[in-house]
Amino acid sequence: MILHKGMINAVLANLVQSREVYVPAIVDGVAKFARYDGTVPPALDLANTLMPPKDLLFPQTQKMYSFHLGDDGNYHIEEYDESVPRAIVGIRPCDMRSLVCLDDVFLTKGFVDEFYANAREKLLTVCIGCAAPAQTCFCDSMGVDPTDAPNADVMLRDAGDDWIVEAYTPQGEQVVEEWKKSGYLEEGTPEPTATACTLKVQMDGVKEKLDNMFDAPLWDDLAVKCLNCGTCTYVCPTCHCFDISQENRMKEGVRFRCWDSCMFSQYTAMAGGHNPRPQKKERVRNRFMHKLNYFEERYGKTLCVGCGRCVEKCPVALDITRLIDEIGAYHD
Repeated sequence: MILHKGMINAVLANLVQSREVYVPAIVDGVAKFARYDGTVPPALDLANTLMPPKDLLFPQTQKMYSFHLGDDGNYHIEEYDESVPRAIVGIRPCDMRSLVCLDDVFLTKGFVDEFYANAREKLLTVCIGCAAPAQTCFCDSMGVDPTDAPNADVMLRDAGDDWIVEAYTPQGEQVVEEWKKSGYLEEGTPEPTATACTLKVQMDGVKEKLDNMFDAPLWDDLAVKCLNCGTCTYVCPTCHCFDISQENRMKEGVRFRCWDSCMFSQYTAMAGGHNPRPQKKERVRNRFMHKLNYFEERYGKTLCVGCGRCVEKCPVALDITRLIDEIGAYHD
């Protein structure tokens, strides 16, 4: 089946009837996923957004529960569940892979994060394959197909004036069937647009190299350049560090969590004053070891999906693709 690109607003209007819908859009000059309400035009031709869609599952600030002291002298707790049915239309294959990584963190290894799980269960993903990746994209070097996302509910492959539509999950099949009944889809077998990233890295052996590079002078060189500003962690679709805090007022309060960054000096600070990562070197090393070594050891995949956001936005051009090349060429 094919979907004419001119029909996308009708498709979005159909989805809005049953859920909140988010699309790539330019809001106040920033490319991000914004709620579709008919007033902000979807920017589906963007190579990618600046801000990833992870905040729809893992918000920047999220209330966990409130508490108050009752007249009975006991504290009473009320849990929050702000998850609602949502759809992301226009998510790219790299960001779909990032959801696999977040699923690993929040749903596996014997621990289920209920906040994330509730939001994930109610999420519909309509992925659009890339027709022209940006110069900073290198997802195909990280094992991602820029034209396909097997973990999406619905996949739209670019074919010029149309998208080729394919459902990958039961939820996706139900949605595509609704589109067919509504007359949005037509029969057709066009050829999908072929595409590939121009930026390439060689990942073979990188994880194994890093096993023996904990004390390599490479980290000292990187630390001199890095500002520890945390920009890379906030635009990254897979970074998931958070802090938990609370606001108290008289006999009541709210506990919440918010995004944090392993690049900040206070992130690993302990109550007794010890900090296992006191200098930039330790923090820079931990970030890249987590992306390219630790996560693969634990979950069997790298934590970098090749979206290129950090490559584009790092203020000192500390490029992860150059680092990967340096690791590959490293000799004791």
